[in-house]
Amino acid sequence: MIVTSAAQFRAAYSAQTYPPCHAATARGAFLVAPASAALAAESAQDNAYMLDAGVIDLARARAQHDALALALGADVPVTLFAGDPDCADGMFPNNVFATTRGRLIVGRMRHAVRQREARRADIRGFFRDVLGYVETDLSQADYVAELTGALVIDRARGIGYCGLSERCDLDGARAMHEAFGLRLSFAFSLAAGEYHTNVVLAVLAGRAALIAADGFARSEDAQAIADVYGDGAIWLDAAQKAAYAGNAIALNSQRVWLSARAEAALTPAQRATLTRQGFAIGAVDLAEIEKAGGSLRCCVAEIY
Repeated sequence: MIVTSAAQFRAAYSAQTYPPCHAATARGAFLVAPASAALAAESAQDNAYMLDAGVIDLARARAQHDALALALGADVPVTLFAGDPDCADGMFPNNVFATTRGRLIVGRMRHAVRQREARRADIRGFFRDVLGYVETDLSQADYVAELTGALVIDRARGIGYCGLSERCDLDGARAMHEAFGLRLSFAFSLAAGEYHTNVVLAVLAGRAALIAADGFARSEDAQAIADVYGDGAIWLDAAQKAAYAGNAIALNSQRVWLSARAEAALTPAQRATLTRQGFAIGAVDLAEIEKAGGSLRCCVAEIY
């Protein structure tokens, strides 16, 4: 079922109908190493978080990315793919590639620079030939569907929260609902200037949610999502959102990962809520990578 308003979502959702009954976190993750000092000019058209200068220090970005891979390896096995210099946004693979159990999904990207990523034979081959995954390829469709950038999934409940923007339209939301095998999807409009849902919303192991209300076009949509998580809903202000505090991920049930900048933006009360929900906080300095318009969650593609 796909719904498109807070009222429809409230009518469809109940804790009894959608209890946590699936694996809430991934069994592995894969990353793609930074390979270009130049930022993607196409992506800058609709990603307001990108650095104006248009370049990053590639050596520093690689060092931070290596530290990220090492840190995440404490929670799940991590596979690292080499970057492609022709794919400036390649270090953010979760928009292009995602998985459900036994299935690789390839997204339909808006910009040509990211469409090149979707053609990577090595990543497709790894899932097909090494892991034996079946492939669902959305990359040639007429809609736009940028996977877990646009779609934040509560894996435990089988619920998808899909923010509509230039990076995902309603047909794309429908395609992802089917590809991920979701039970319920809530498609809502992001606020003007927001490009991906995973900058304004993170669902953590089905128990907590980080929510930046000003990233939603309608506040009632954010509230309807918050109500699912009760005392585990943590509201972020605009400054925290800009610091990427909403771009977080839990790769196991005991820890949430954020960039160092995002972690520093949290208040003591917000940290206490995460602790009450059973999460330790892990942080990695990604200041150079964040100049490219994404943060920690954007770097991580989950393997289910």
